Formats: sequence, structure tokens, C-alpha cells
Amino acid sequence: MSAAPLVDLLSDTLTQPTEAMRRAMASAPVGDDVFGEDPTVRRLEERVADLLGHEDALFAPTGSMANQLCLRLHVGHGEELIADSLAHVLRAEMGAAAVLSGISSRSWVADHGLLDAAQPLGLMIPDGGTYQVNTRLVVVENTHNFGGGTVQPLEQIERLRAGTRDRGVAMHLDGARLWNAHVATGVPLDTYGRLFDTVSVCLSKGLGAPVGSVIAGSADRMAQARIWRKRFGGGMRQVGILAAAGLHALDHHVERLADDHARARRFAEAAAKAVPSSVDPDRVQTNIVILDVAAAGWSATEFVAEAGRRGIRLYPVSATGVRLVWHLDVDDQGTDCAVDTLVPLLENGPQTS
Repeated sequence: MSAAPLVDLLSDTLTQPTEAMRRAMASAPVGDDVFGEDPTVRRLEERVADLLGHEDALFAPTGSMANQLCLRLHVGHGEELIADSLAHVLRAEMGAAAVLSGISSRSWVADHGLLDAAQPLGLMIPDGGTYQVNTRLVVVENTHNFGGGTVQPLEQIERLRAGTRDRGVAMHLDGARLWNAHVATGVPLDTYGRLFDTVSVCLSKGLGAPVGSVIAGSADRMAQARIWRKRFGGGMRQVGILAAAGLHALDHHVERLADDHARARRFAEAAAKAVPSSVDPDRVQTNIVILDVAAAGWSATEFVAEAGRRGIRLYPVSATGVRLVWHLDVDDQGTDCAVDTLVPLLENGPQTS
């Protein structure tokens, strides 16, 4: 078995439950959630619905299932959703929309994942007639994972909402890291949430819970989603032990996301000082850094492999792009280690290996 990395920046899904979170989980009152009888789950659902400005919410075991439930609510077989080309629902959910729900997809190219409302408004075809696919849904991701943790401009979301509403097209927010957008900008969660017909948020990334996401929307939609969750294999029993972790995270781990943002920015500034083309620190708004290692003479896979040999675990996102993600279990010392290890690799190129 290989040794554990000194600093694990692979993803913010790697966080370990804190001791306080484990105590909250161990003492949670539970019931059978398939029958709607788990009191801790209901507390979590009601709280998230209120935070996001919606009538009701539903706990789901994974972020991908949460998104897929929402896509299924809005789009029928043979109809389409549109999203940007780097969106998680298109790139990282194993084609589930097509496989599970018969949904077609089209995309636009967004610079660093950032929304320009004119692009989806120009792409969608709500009334395709007898020979084009009807657009039923636009998906927006905030923050944008493969865009580098970028925060979507509120004014562009508002513009998109106005345009989709006029044409009868729904909007879903993949808000897996919406907490990061909220902390980075100060925009209230319900300001974001009310602009969408459904919202998914993740508890097991920056918030540090071991499992779980929540979707929010109207009471009628959540009742339908509960049925589809069971069909998709997501009906759970005494799952309040997991919901308790989410409640603890909401109480204790939201505001601390600012620490992750500051550490990611500090690393980006050090990398940019060494190799200016590797990253623009001004684009590092939250906890994700995408390094372009080409100017230093690396391919992404080579850079990731060499970093791994030196105790830093990273994720290649393209031929020359490497992702680093800060989270609950990477502190100032870990950030210093990442700077001291990775910046020389950027400065000196492959000959340092």
C-alpha cells in the first residue's frame, strides 16, 4: 500500500468528519426515511429549503443523483437540456441524463465556465416543431468546478431567468459548491435559489459531511422527486445519522470556507509569480485552482505524477490543466507545503524530476 500523501488536494470530497460531527451523527434521532419518518432528515430538508428560498427539499445520497432527479423532473424523454460544455451534468455524471431519463443534451462554450446569458438564450429551442428537439431546461453550475471554482455573475443569472421565463424554459442550479459562492460574494443563498426552479447543494464537499446532497424546489416537485429517488435506488432508511452531519456542517462549516478561498488564492499568487501564464490569481475566487502547466514544459499527467512522488496529490482536468482543491483538511501548513513543492516544479520544469 502506498503512503498517504502529505497534502491531498485531489478534491474537497476527501474531508474527514470532525469529532464534533461524529458525535452529532452518533446521537441523531432517526426513523425510516422511505416512509418520511426520519426526524433529523426532515429538519435538514426544511432548513435547506428555507435557506434556498423554496417550499420544500429532499435529501439525496449523492450530488449526481440530486442533479439527475432534478433533470428528470423538468425534461421528458426525447427532450433536451442545455448546459455549458464543462458542466458537471455533462462531463462528470456518466451520461446519466441520457441513460436513465432519455434526455438529449446540447452545450455552449463558456470562458472559465462563466455564464453569458446570451449564449444559452441563443441556443435554446423551446418550440422545435416536428423535426427539432425541444429545449426544456437550462442548467447553470455555481461555483463552476472545471471552470476553476468561478462564481457566476448574478446579473447574468437574472438575465437568463428573465429570458427563460418568457419562453417557458425551466432552470436548474447545480449548486454543489453554492456555499462557496455565497461566502465569496456575500450574495444570500436564497437570492441565488429563488432564480431557479430547482437547486441542488452538496454537503460532502467544502462543508465536510461524509455523504449527501439536498435538492430544493416546489412542494409538488419534491413529492415527484421522492418517487423518482426510490426508482433510482436512492430510498434510504435510518439516514438521519447522515443528515445530522449535514446539519452540523451548516452550523459550523460554512463561514470557514473563506479560509479555503484565502489559501487557494495564496497558492495561486505564488504560482503566478513563478510562471505568470500558469494561473491568473484574480480568477481564483473560491477554493479551486486550475494550473496550466504547459509553459513550464509539463503535461498534466506528468506534473500530477511528479507531484505525487513528492507527496502532493492533484487531479488532471485536461492535457495541460491540473486542478487543486482546498478543503477542511488542508491548513496553512499544508498550503505552505504545496507552495514549497509545486512552485519549483513550475519554475524549473521536468528536469527537476
